[in-house]
Amino acid sequence: MAGATVQVYHIQDLPHVIESLYGSADKEVCDRFTTMIRGFENRFGKAPEFLGRSPGRVNLIGEHIDYMGYAVLPMAIRQDTIVAIGRADDGRVHVSNLRPGFSEEDFGTNPDELVARTDHSWVNYVMASFKGVCGYVPAEKCQQITTGLNMMVEGQVPQGSGLSSSAALVCSAALALLGMLGVTVPQAEVAQFTAECEKFVGTESGGMDQAISIMGELGLAKLVHFNPIRTEDVPLPEGAIFVIANSLTESAKAVSADRQYNMRVVECRLATALLGLKLGLSPEEAVSRRTLREVEDEVRAAQGPTLGGPKGSVTGAELEVVRKLLDQEVYMQPQLEQLLGLSLEHMFAGNASQLRCVGVARDFGFKLRDRALHVFSEAARVPEFKAACDSNAPADQKLLELARLMDLSHASCRDLYECSCEELDTLVAVSKAAGALGSRLTGAGWGGCTVSLVRQEDVEGFITKVKQEYYVAGVNDKKLSERLFERDSKDGWRPIIGWENVIFASPPGSGGAILDLRK
Repeated sequence: MAGATVQVYHIQDLPHVIESLYGSADKEVCDRFTTMIRGFENRFGKAPEFLGRSPGRVNLIGEHIDYMGYAVLPMAIRQDTIVAIGRADDGRVHVSNLRPGFSEEDFGTNPDELVARTDHSWVNYVMASFKGVCGYVPAEKCQQITTGLNMMVEGQVPQGSGLSSSAALVCSAALALLGMLGVTVPQAEVAQFTAECEKFVGTESGGMDQAISIMGELGLAKLVHFNPIRTEDVPLPEGAIFVIANSLTESAKAVSADRQYNMRVVECRLATALLGLKLGLSPEEAVSRRTLREVEDEVRAAQGPTLGGPKGSVTGAELEVVRKLLDQEVYMQPQLEQLLGLSLEHMFAGNASQLRCVGVARDFGFKLRDRALHVFSEAARVPEFKAACDSNAPADQKLLELARLMDLSHASCRDLYECSCEELDTLVAVSKAAGALGSRLTGAGWGGCTVSLVRQEDVEGFITKVKQEYYVAGVNDKKLSERLFERDSKDGWRPIIGWENVIFASPPGSGGAILDLRK
């Protein structure tokens, strides 16, 4: 699949295109695309030339390990973002949103223009995508769009939900731009450069979100490898349904990155350097290693012959090395600088996002041992999950094994990586009590969604119970804001955005595509 190119559809037969992308020629989806095209025409006075479409995703297992070089196991979901695009003639890129409540903004066509990281506008992601495409294609190609562009966005992936609305926006905008440029691009290359795009916004993205958003496939989860990005198909066991539930606590990844997401990237890099140093690397070599996967050889040598398997296949024996060598709960900056032989400001020079994290942590220090323990243990669970899916065991036995791994993953995210929150933990507990075999947070955490493994025959009853025990009970107990709900004679309360956007079962969806609207 690494060599597959992004699919380009000609939209003369819209129902056929919709069936290819969504699995059925759903009239509601056809109407959505038609409404998007008309909305663009109403706003800009002419029809769009291309649409870029890319979905959100749910990560089944493998949280916070993609940026450490380890494989993850997500699937694309049905909810997606669509970007319509056409030419303008004033040298600006005009970005609007079909949905109310979003600002309309524009920016210049100079790809060297910086994204304002302190101004967390949703249009920053479109600008980042523009910069990424211009950096990917030859300069003479990029000149084709410097006359200006009109772009309109319509997204179904809930913001701050942990389902990667940002990647869906970045990827769909990139695909729309590539359509305008007439460039045929391998999926893996789009996934690679769009992962870099989010760094323009200030998020140290690891690449999972973009990889599955571009390379997803109907009916299949994917094992995603990195460096380079490539995927393996993972057919899910018969009777396995994954239900996604939004905690309704927003995880604003770019806004809170200095204390949360990017801080974990920094802590893992420091853990890598300190492990390397204690395993015999010179200070210079230890600091040059950026991911925990890059010290695998040294860890294996320290553990001896008990640590087998090919590079990248974590066995769990790494945990003993981490516990032995990273023997403190918290490391303060002066101690780390003395051990590593250089200032942290020098170590992270050139990366403004990571330097801000160093400043934030100056008073409370860095948790290196727990972060490394999570990464190594979670990296071991991913191949176990795939092996269970691939096994010849009875279907129910497969489901129980997947559930066990999901439960362990959530506990590790909660206790070692500290990326859960009270609402997510409550939602996991409610889901388990409502009949989920396994349940865990999904995505960056600190809010957003859970994913629960439910037997197919139990899905309807499960959703009904979670509605009452988490959402309705949460409003009644003042744990969820009434502002997010409205009165409902049947359930007592219902989310203003609709139950279908708050808790839903999703089969694996298709990845990104370009739709050519020209006659």
